[in-house]
Parts: sequence; C-alpha cells; structure tokens
Amino acid sequence: MTLGAVLALSLITTAMPVVKVADGAVAAGPSAMFAEVPWPFLLDQWGTGRAFRCSACGTELAIYVRAKVGFCNCTTGVADDIEIDRVADFDLFPGPVTPLAPGWPVSVSWMKGRARPFLVDAPHGARSYLLTIALSNKCDGVIATAASKEPITADAVQATLEQLASPVVLDFVRASTGLQ
Repeated sequence: MTLGAVLALSLITTAMPVVKVADGAVAAGPSAMFAEVPWPFLLDQWGTGRAFRCSACGTELAIYVRAKVGFCNCTTGVADDIEIDRVADFDLFPGPVTPLAPGWPVSVSWMKGRARPFLVDAPHGARSYLLTIALSNKCDGVIATAASKEPITADAVQATLEQLASPVVLDFVRASTGLQ
C-alpha cells in the first residue's frame, strides 16, 4: 500500500462522524446487497457466527459477525481503540495486523461501540483490509469484521453498518446474547 493510499484511507476514516443506524435499516440500492454464506472458519472458543458476502459492493466484501458472551466491559462497553483491539477477531486472519487509523463511535440499533480499519499482511504477500466493528450489548460483545482485498471505502462502511442493522443480524444477536 502506498503512503498516499494510507493517508487517503486515514482521512476518510478519521473524518467519519458518529454513525447511527436504526433497527431494521435497509440498504439503499443494489450496491449494498449481502447474501448469507456458510461460516468459513474453523471452530474456536467463540463458536461460529454469521457470514455475508456482497459481490455488488464495488469490490468483494465479506462480513463476519459473532457474539462474544461475557467478553465486553459491562461498565463502559467499547469505549476506546484498546477495547476494539482486545475483542477483535484478528485470529481469523493470519498475519501481522496494523491499524490504519483511529477508531470512531458507531451505533447499531440499541448497541453502541466503535469501528476501526486495519491491514493484515498475510503470508505470501497477500493483504486483507479489515474494518472491525465492536458493539456492546450489556456485558456481551458483538464483533463484526468486514474484510476485503481492497481498502474499505466510506460506502462499504455504511453498507456494513446497514447490514448489521438488518433483521437477520439483529435476530442473530438477540438469540446469541439471550435477548429473545
């Protein structure tokens, strides 16, 4: 990644305002249509989650969502970048992880948290761009990771947040964290 690309991504993400997405929000237009796909990762201590792909998002974009029950700060939720780094699903993406910019506050339905972009230098020169969105649901974490081979744009961030506010994801969150 060139220095210019890093600076451009940094400017996009640091200028992001607090983003709130209402319960059941629907993405506008075909560029934000996600299809559910099987969970592609091996089973670990957090179990499986839900996986979605968007082929019409300008670049191949995948979102992986899972709950981490009891793994969130009950008092402050996800209040800073240190907390994002602690709860993120970096283990799913092998290689050194580098933050690309500071995180920013987000809100999806009743959950609040933060989002932050990362770069993973995978083995054999492959790279993955990640956007980790860590939300708190009382003492439970809801961790979403958007992954792409290209830098994640502001439009992809918005599409990801809208997908997280979709009924299928919110129903999964309620069931996974005992909020049925």
